[in-house]
Amino acid sequence: MISKNQLKLIRALGQKKYRKQYNQYLVQGEKNVLELLNSGLSIAHIFATPAFIAAHQTALAAHQVIEADEDSLTKASTLVSNNAAIAVVDMPSQQALPTSGLILALDGVSDPGNLGTIIRVADWYGIKHIVTSTDSADAYNPKTISATMGSFARVSVSQTDLTSYLPSLKLPVYGAFLEGENIHKTALKQDAVLLMGSESHGIRADCESVVTDKITIPAYGQAESLNVAMATGIILDNFKRHA
Repeated sequence: MISKNQLKLIRALGQKKYRKQYNQYLVQGEKNVLELLNSGLSIAHIFATPAFIAAHQTALAAHQVIEADEDSLTKASTLVSNNAAIAVVDMPSQQALPTSGLILALDGVSDPGNLGTIIRVADWYGIKHIVTSTDSADAYNPKTISATMGSFARVSVSQTDLTSYLPSLKLPVYGAFLEGENIHKTALKQDAVLLMGSESHGIRADCESVVTDKITIPAYGQAESLNVAMATGIILDNFKRHA
């Protein structure tokens, strides 16, 4: 049974100010909670249906689980559909920003769903740490976590001032632009930064000034643009094919 105080906490963690206050965030839904159980992250509370508990007894053995019916979970959840499990998770300590290898940086990607999908894409291509501008979406937003499909457990996200961070790396910075060089004809270096901007504004002027190489995905049809998460995946695939 979810108590009134627990319900209040769950609903509060749907908002960024309370996530910062409590230093905790929500993981919701069967897929994401199962990934969480195998992650080594610090779990404060798990609320789950009898069916979920019965199906995953081994994975749950090391945790204290509070049983709740589907209606209670649905009412508590910040997502439209969640009838299996909710976890309250302690935020991990901040990791040092990456300084070598292929670094993925995001400038002003403010949509939580896009950020979550990019985290999932990064996980597919083996990128463990994403660096974003301070006005990008919150990596702990419930919509972000949901869109990662479990990849939040393997990919760290840090926010920083990109205009200071990127020049300090002394690495090539590949920026995605509509008017850039065809990525299929670009000799991509593996010790570098891939910088992606938002769909609405692209890479902004202050970050554009530190871009060393403008690249683009060639279009063969009439679409005006690509979703930023889709474009990130295509470009990362080109980097990995040249590795």
